[in-house]
Amino acid sequence: MTIKFKTIKEIKKMISQKEISNKEIVQEVYKLIDENIHLNAFVTLNEDNSLKKAEDLDNNPSDSPLAGIPIAQKDLFCTKGVRTTCGSKILDNFIPPYSATVIENLENAGCISVGKTNMDEFAMGSSNETSYFGNVHNPWGDKLVPGGSSGGSASAVAAGIVPAASGTDTGGSIRQPASLCGITGLKPTYGRVSRWGMIAFASSLDQAGPMARTVEDCALLLNEMCSHDIKDTTSLDENIPNFENNLNQSLKGKKIGVVKDLDLSSLDNDVVSVYEDSLKEFVSLGAELEDISLPNLSLSVPTYYVVAPAECSSNLSRFDGVKFGRRSENPKDLEELYIQTRSEGFGDEVKRRILIGSYVLSAGYYDAYYKKAQQVRRLIKKDFDEAFSNVDVIMTPTTRGPAFEMGSKGSDPIQMYLEDLFTISANLAGLPAMSLPNGNIDKKPIGLQIIGNFLDESTILNFGHMYQTKTNWHMHTPDGVKE
Repeated sequence: MTIKFKTIKEIKKMISQKEISNKEIVQEVYKLIDENIHLNAFVTLNEDNSLKKAEDLDNNPSDSPLAGIPIAQKDLFCTKGVRTTCGSKILDNFIPPYSATVIENLENAGCISVGKTNMDEFAMGSSNETSYFGNVHNPWGDKLVPGGSSGGSASAVAAGIVPAASGTDTGGSIRQPASLCGITGLKPTYGRVSRWGMIAFASSLDQAGPMARTVEDCALLLNEMCSHDIKDTTSLDENIPNFENNLNQSLKGKKIGVVKDLDLSSLDNDVVSVYEDSLKEFVSLGAELEDISLPNLSLSVPTYYVVAPAECSSNLSRFDGVKFGRRSENPKDLEELYIQTRSEGFGDEVKRRILIGSYVLSAGYYDAYYKKAQQVRRLIKKDFDEAFSNVDVIMTPTTRGPAFEMGSKGSDPIQMYLEDLFTISANLAGLPAMSLPNGNIDKKPIGLQIIGNFLDESTILNFGHMYQTKTNWHMHTPDGVKE
């Protein structure tokens, strides 16, 4: 009995019927990690602790909702006693004395954290080619990127190593790799999941979320990831529904917003065709299509690449070689310690964004760039507010195309930034959004994005689950179609 490509729900059933022990599950996970070492999906493993927790569960069965479920954790969640690097040389020796709230919530629900997944350095990237620990590979092709920044998590789930993983999404970093790896990924409403213990990139945009094979599994994970956290001042003190309860609601009469000012001309015809076929599936489920306008949507990418670098330049100033992490050897004075530590410890993309952020926040440029970007951000949010007065969800492609080859876009940062064209706006507006598999192009998966209204994850999960009851794209794996 194998857990490869099994969902959380299927593994829970296997455990309850005693078809497999918790220890056997964990042992298989590490066997699968070894067999897929070429993917470079993991930075640090947690084998001894995982086996001990599995044995404890075998000896003392738990009724916790996710008891025994192996999960991979993105390597920017601080994890007590486990190396946490954020994909950076500057933190390659950092072992936190505490765990992030997300880690605690999932482990309290019974999950077994088997290891920390590789990622773009400090979550800055759309291809997982900026990690100090090397590129992550997409299991759908030897030279294909898995997307970023949560590429290690997406690759591990897509390869069937684990049924689920945690990710974070600042401008699409859950949804974009989910699309390129053929899995389901959800970015919740900003503030729905605590950011305490997440190593910050852009504090007003970062949000943790689940990555799994199915929408149903994402709902199971989100139930446990959410909590109001007094340690996080951006954490929302709002009612948290059971996200499983509304998965099977009829879509009859529900309205899907189709963005009429969305420029699809730069996309391949196959991408547009897959997207339009998905809309037809929803119509067959009873939903109605309605044209909407998001006139400022085209400004999302330039707005994001002012706001995010500005916040990153502030957040990353703490990495100075004094308090924690790597320290340059033998500096002659304090200034040289700062300069050498950051020069040696940060990669090129991180340095680029710090420089951009410092520039747009500097005297004489703050009003022209950062303040203006925040004003445009407000307009983008206003467009969404108006649209959601008429529709239940908004749908777009998740990405401009399927996974591309490593090295094909690294020389042009602008082309790489445009990979987040469809995802960034949901982060700027703080809205929940999900990507789920909706087709294959040249034998590579691609995803559909569903954006929901503020705190309305239940509706996008409902839409996604009903789509997955009618289609089998989420069952496609690099090995074929799982029955």
